[in-house]
Amino acid sequence: MYKIVQTKDGICAAEGFFADGVSAGLKPENALDMAFIYSDTSCEVASVFTTNKMFAAPIKHFRAKGDFKTNFVLINSKNANAMTGQDGYDDIDEVLSHCSDKLNPIMSSTGVIGVRLPKEKIIDAMKDFDLRKKESAKASRAIMTTDAFSKEIALKVELDDGSCFSIGAMAKGAGMINPAMATMLCFITTDATVPKKQMQEILDEVTKTTFNAISVDGDTSTNDTVLLLSNAKSGAFDTDAFKEALFKVMHFLALEMVRDGEGASKLVTYKISGAKDDKEAEIVAKTLSDSLLVKTALYGEDPNWGRVASTVGASGVESYEDKLKISFDNLCVYDRGKLYFDEQMEKKCAIVMRHKKFTISCDLGVGDGSFKAYGCDLGHEYIKINADYRT
Repeated sequence: MYKIVQTKDGICAAEGFFADGVSAGLKPENALDMAFIYSDTSCEVASVFTTNKMFAAPIKHFRAKGDFKTNFVLINSKNANAMTGQDGYDDIDEVLSHCSDKLNPIMSSTGVIGVRLPKEKIIDAMKDFDLRKKESAKASRAIMTTDAFSKEIALKVELDDGSCFSIGAMAKGAGMINPAMATMLCFITTDATVPKKQMQEILDEVTKTTFNAISVDGDTSTNDTVLLLSNAKSGAFDTDAFKEALFKVMHFLALEMVRDGEGASKLVTYKISGAKDDKEAEIVAKTLSDSLLVKTALYGEDPNWGRVASTVGASGVESYEDKLKISFDNLCVYDRGKLYFDEQMEKKCAIVMRHKKFTISCDLGVGDGSFKAYGCDLGHEYIKINADYRT
């Protein structure tokens, strides 16, 4: 067996990793807006990117490198370097050419789409990087855009033979979040000695039930990125332990993104069971988490279960009125044709919906398929944030 414990130092928790955040003048008032992650030895890399066909220049640049190792990730906020054509690609080459010869760098960006990188500011700010620093908190703040708070976590895994490895991570995301590689960035570091092929397979698997299971507004960004870097310095690895620890890290960060959804006040789990298969359960869960009618009902704390039922039917999966069961937490409001939503039940459900976290469960009564998705409410603040995003 093994033991997983939470530790400190976020992205710097694993042996040999360093990070910091600085101000390049991309954000007003000298706010932190540029970060780096550095490993003192080369890392294998696993990755998952957006499914948006208009993917940004940093993703094109990464993919063009083919099979490679890296020891340095440069990250900027405020500018996505998306829809910038060949110029945006070339801008990355120019910026990275100013890195030290001992680095094999890659770049990641987030922010406004359709604007060229402020190369001079970024290149000038890189002079302030100190690769010996372990400032995970500053790095996690530097990559924020509309985030209300930074997001980081670190875990240590202790194996039965006395060996151990660590996983640290930081992420940003609050809007333009959709379960299609749910604008988000996530960077994960580990000193586990995990084979590259297995690392990619595990990352792909865990992404399905974490970042690909969340929605804030149903919009898929041009820059969504998850990078997992392993420098193997611990000499320790166990498949089951690594998979569980990685899930804990990514699940925590995914829910933090939903909790931080622009203007959001509710974190809602959509628990689907009894579907024809897992894929159909996933479709229902994600349709519910994306539904504007459901989101606005959540914001109004209105237990309008009819919107839930309608959305299940509109999802297109196999479902029937006389087999469906709907509950708010443990309060069943509709059960296979029987209606329990009287005046007293409505008051009880309204109390549930005042909570910051609760679950809406739908049993389709058709098969054994199940899936959980995560979403939030949608209110006036979301409109204000995104109406003013570029101004």
